[in-house]
Amino acid sequence: MTEAKPPAGAERAAALGLLRGVRPAGLPCFSGLCSVSAAGLAHSGARLGSVHADASKLAAAAATSLHVFGLASVSVPLDLCVEAEALGAQVDFCADAEPPQYPRVPQFPLAKLSDLQIDPRPVAELGRVNVVAQAIRLLVQSAGQQALVGAWVPGPFTLALYLVDGEALLNQIVEEPAAVSASLLQLADFITRVARVYLDAGADFITVHEMGGSPGYVGLRTFRRVVQAPLQQLLQALPAPRVLSMCGKLDAALGLLAGLAAEAINIDHLTDAAAARAALAPGQLLFGNIDPEGVLAHGTPAQVRTAVLAAAAHVDAIWPGCDLDLSAPDANLLAMVAAARSAR
Repeated sequence: MTEAKPPAGAERAAALGLLRGVRPAGLPCFSGLCSVSAAGLAHSGARLGSVHADASKLAAAAATSLHVFGLASVSVPLDLCVEAEALGAQVDFCADAEPPQYPRVPQFPLAKLSDLQIDPRPVAELGRVNVVAQAIRLLVQSAGQQALVGAWVPGPFTLALYLVDGEALLNQIVEEPAAVSASLLQLADFITRVARVYLDAGADFITVHEMGGSPGYVGLRTFRRVVQAPLQQLLQALPAPRVLSMCGKLDAALGLLAGLAAEAINIDHLTDAAAARAALAPGQLLFGNIDPEGVLAHGTPAQVRTAVLAAAAHVDAIWPGCDLDLSAPDANLLAMVAAARSAR
């Protein structure tokens, strides 16, 4: 029996209403992070490595999450290196990689984070920021009636990890915590300006992807010491709706996350969804927590459905817990969307 699809635009309306505080009857399934797969891109004839510097190709690639899998969102950019490149990092787009890979920074541009110098020009003139903004405009025109158009930025600490070697950064936190904190606040301001370019281009919402600064990775002490303040500054500088996405086991840090200026928190499978639901502030939304690798990439459609139904008891929207693994098969992503549609 063929699954009945919701009316055009209904899932966009439900997801947007949720972000604005109006809970829908159903369970939206969308994402504000990288939501493409190699299989999905193959439907459009695109190669991931060729899309990042071309607004038309980037928009077409992002739109596969709607047209191929039925997610209620399309999101850009499709890599974590946009801001780092705008700050001087060289990017390897892995254009010839097989299987496809996300872009990477092969060499850190800074020896110490306190060496940071930010180009004073408008951020839209730096690197690929304007490419992403133009892709957003194209997505608003081509997909914006059917799906949310999301944009995302790294958190300050995550961006720092693309500028400085991680071990060197941790050493500088110990030796010069004030200097690191000052540089992270500079990065928060820079990221805010990038996000505003995306919002001005028409993005419906911004996701702050602070995966590298997650308490589940850096620990509670480091999070409180250097990550929390610049992250809060960034969130407070952005208009609602704001989504904060953090990977890793966050159970011990849920009280801290509830105090951050985000309308929604996206968690992954390592965090107990029931505990997160209980810890968040009244009215704060919980998204997640489908494992993008173990379940979506390497599981079966039946396992995907089981994970979605388990999450549905606690979350307000089904999201992959992090960026999609590019190897995720069509059948699993279709199963995620179908399970969410039938969950309530």
